[in-house]
Amino acid sequence: MIPIVGIGAGLVAALLFSVVITGSPLSALLYSAAPLPIFIASLGWNHRSGLFATAAGALAVAVALAPTGGVAFALIIGLPAWWIGYLVLLARGDAQGTTEWYPLGNLMVWIAATAALATVGSALVMTTDYETYRSVIARMIENLLNEMVRGRLIALPAGIEVGELAQSLAPAVPLGIGASFVTTITANLWLAARAVKVSGRLPRPWPFIPATTLPRPALLLLLASAFLATLGSFVGVAAMALTGALLAAFMFCGLSLLHDISRGRPWRAPMLISVYVALVVMQALLTPLLALIGLADTLFGLRKRSASPPPPTQS
Repeated sequence: MIPIVGIGAGLVAALLFSVVITGSPLSALLYSAAPLPIFIASLGWNHRSGLFATAAGALAVAVALAPTGGVAFALIIGLPAWWIGYLVLLARGDAQGTTEWYPLGNLMVWIAATAALATVGSALVMTTDYETYRSVIARMIENLLNEMVRGRLIALPAGIEVGELAQSLAPAVPLGIGASFVTTITANLWLAARAVKVSGRLPRPWPFIPATTLPRPALLLLLASAFLATLGSFVGVAAMALTGALLAAFMFCGLSLLHDISRGRPWRAPMLISVYVALVVMQALLTPLLALIGLADTLFGLRKRSASPPPPTQS
């Protein structure tokens, strides 16, 4: 049963991954959902099903598109979804029969790490030469800026050339890619877990998500990655991607803190609605602010002082 489910999930994931070549507006949404079938297979039929899904999807993409496409599917979609699905169901018991499941904060760190690896993997599939990679990224930014200038969406100050601006922005692109991978992985994981829970196949209790906070070593990891991001080559790309991914993870922890400390408060609903609306219309402003809140929570333990005890764990 496990191989059949895994192969089916892998083929569906491969189809979602491959539609991006059509270039249609819907293709980007379908592409972002590519990890979802693998997550569902991993959570509902154990992680070996996720491995079968990864292998089947990579083979299908390699045959239908190109061998490099199969490698890209495995590095960007399949293996990250399998590994995160494996960690979600990782548990240990004690002599009293109590089961401790893998902490959500540690899971977020791994999501950030896999997002960084997926970013580097996508770059290496494109080219193994760093200068070529940087030139391609700069050219893509330049084309985008030119389109925005022609469409009068932006106006560059006098004396600033589009090409020079694109070259200066290129090293920061992995920062945004790493952060977007964290958002995609987290959203797909949540959707898959909810679907598997509704089906009755989720083997672990549903966690209290608002209590999620990153472990303190994540702060040191963020500092180290930010320092290494100044280096050239693909080491700098990986470090920049990890920096963006960790900042996104801290942003989710800042958001979970707001959910946690507002439980039972009369202002909870309007506050959360305002935050989520602001995330859509003022993302560039609110995302760094939420990341700072998550950083402060990890460093100073803010929720320990203001949040109510979590409700009993639901099975």
